[in-house]
Amino acid sequence: MFVARRDLRFAKGRFALMGSVVALLTMLMVLLTGLAAGLVDDNISAVRDLPADHLAFDATTGVRFSQSVVDDATVATLAAQPGVSDAAPLGNALVNGTGPDGAGIDLALFGVEPDSFLAPTAAQGDGLGGADGVVISPTLADKHDVGIGDTIHLDRVDADLQVVGVLGDDANYGHVPVAYAPIDLWRRVTYPMGDEGTDKATLVALRTTDGFDPTAAGSASDTTVVTRTASFAGSPGYAEETGTLTMIKCFLYLIGAVLVGAFFAVWTVQRKPEIGLLKALGASNAYLLRDALGQALAILTMSALVGLVVSLGLGAMIPNGAPFAFVPGPVLLAGAAVVALGLLGAAMSVRRITSVDPLIALGGAR
Repeated sequence: MFVARRDLRFAKGRFALMGSVVALLTMLMVLLTGLAAGLVDDNISAVRDLPADHLAFDATTGVRFSQSVVDDATVATLAAQPGVSDAAPLGNALVNGTGPDGAGIDLALFGVEPDSFLAPTAAQGDGLGGADGVVISPTLADKHDVGIGDTIHLDRVDADLQVVGVLGDDANYGHVPVAYAPIDLWRRVTYPMGDEGTDKATLVALRTTDGFDPTAAGSASDTTVVTRTASFAGSPGYAEETGTLTMIKCFLYLIGAVLVGAFFAVWTVQRKPEIGLLKALGASNAYLLRDALGQALAILTMSALVGLVVSLGLGAMIPNGAPFAFVPGPVLLAGAAVVALGLLGAAMSVRRITSVDPLIALGGAR
């Protein structure tokens, strides 16, 4: 990279400007990645962390947390299917109420059987057991100053939730914190007008082995059985949020590749006399291409690293309440994608080096 290093020293201003663009693009990509991860955590972290590998929804509604309804007979049928090691009902409802300070609280109420594998483990206080006891997410405890022994009153159904424990990790659904309740309490809250909901739940959570057939189990129980990951799309707004952010990131990747390609296209045109002279002195096309792509790789890598470091610093200053989270894998992937697509754009531009005629060097000298 003898020529590339000399070019970098000679045209520091132009390369610094290009590097700044790449650094800013990397910052935007990393921050968008953090926003996407934060929105996912804020929307489906409670579902993602369920100790189940498959979820079964009512076949008539499909994968819809807000519409699916199953009963105890469905749970029993699924529990008897080959490959199912455990099955338990899960109720899901978005409710609002009043905290101990009189302020309004929105929360997602998850109803589970206290003795099932879905029952949460409390980091503080006790687990589920009492008829009206709930275990809440630490987000709910911190945001609304709700502690063990406090009561959350649900105004619409005139019910009280007694806080008996707090989870160790945040659990959210639909951008509101989760409270785990005994399934009977969830049924009283969700079906307050009579006993028609005494055996109802939203879905069935399954633990399965290698011999499990989701299609056969769904047909036998009149349900739609999907993996836990596939069920994320049934959460309100999940597909729309992730789809929008993915589209924005794709456009940014494309813009980055075009910008880098345009810069090196202009740079290659400006260097035609020098390239022709190098060819006249015996430099091969392969050497010149390696030199140009090495130059592009150096600029992209250094700029992406600067953008990554700055964005990590900016992300650390974002308030804790914002839906924002840095996950190492996606963050590093975003930085690597900026470099890779920028290098692709540069490769498409500098390929014209191979067509430069050595006689151009003489014309450039005159």
